[in-house]
Amino acid sequence: MSRLISLAFTAALLFQPCVVLSTPLSAEAATLNSKFQAHGKKFWGNVGDPNTFGNSGLVSVLAREFGAVTPEYTMKWETTEPSRGSYNFAPADQLVNWAVSNGKLIRGHTFVWHSSLPSWVQGINDHDTLLNVVANHVGALSGYFKGKLYVKSAWDVVNEVLNDDGSLRDSVFSRVLGESFISLAFKVCRDVDPNVIRYINDYGLEWDNAKTRAIVALVNRINAADGSQMIQGIGSQMHLEAGKAGGALAAMQILASANVREIAITELDIEYASPDDYKLVMNSCLGVPKCVSITSWGVSDPYSWRAAYTPLLFDGNNNPKAAYNALMAAL
Repeated sequence: MSRLISLAFTAALLFQPCVVLSTPLSAEAATLNSKFQAHGKKFWGNVGDPNTFGNSGLVSVLAREFGAVTPEYTMKWETTEPSRGSYNFAPADQLVNWAVSNGKLIRGHTFVWHSSLPSWVQGINDHDTLLNVVANHVGALSGYFKGKLYVKSAWDVVNEVLNDDGSLRDSVFSRVLGESFISLAFKVCRDVDPNVIRYINDYGLEWDNAKTRAIVALVNRINAADGSQMIQGIGSQMHLEAGKAGGALAAMQILASANVREIAITELDIEYASPDDYKLVMNSCLGVPKCVSITSWGVSDPYSWRAAYTPLLFDGNNNPKAAYNALMAAL
């Protein structure tokens, strides 16, 4: 999640030539996801949790327009392991079962994050104890959901580990384990479920800045030390302020320079949902081959964590807004 800023404009990007469609689209297939896939991308996804299933109109839009789902809350640590060694997968199972029955890919979110942590984790100050707790948590979730998060999909293995200046964020993990918890989480995930694509995910990566370059350096350092692409993907959240999408293409190009298999826009919402801002972000992914997907962070405005800023593609009645129409026309 986050507070974002971005360097100003590049209106010329709005008028980029369209990418040639790889497959023709029938009239009935003309959804945001299918049009995006026709440009060679994996999916345009969205978030969901059991509480969203009470809105039949929203669920209908989610099923029709989007090709993947990310659990907004139900796979986070405070939900999945509220007390040590005691796991609760029931809420996540509801979302996973819905996704599977509706033919959607799933992005797992997230193993290790400084927030949404139960107090028992926050209180650990012993190195070996925390090392085992992280390894057991990542291993348990990786094993439980193995085979459900399809090969083409991903896990956000660690989330928001850097400060805005590119330094390591202060958290129980960094205080007790230093940077090593990042490598540990990725190694356990790889060992348990080698087929899922492993992502590091963060906010503030929307333009050429210290944090964007620092996450590339971090990924390259960890992968070089391991001798492989242990970290396979970088996720840029892109919770954007209005009019601040102009640096997106440069940022995606920098992220794509890392030694990773792919990159993605993982939590997209934009204050007041300007069509031009949305097109700039979409074009930043279309213009970078390593960018494989976009995930909107919410279907309709009332369900957004930034609801007051009406940042999404559908309004409170689940009707498409101008930004959605602009994306469809551009695609």
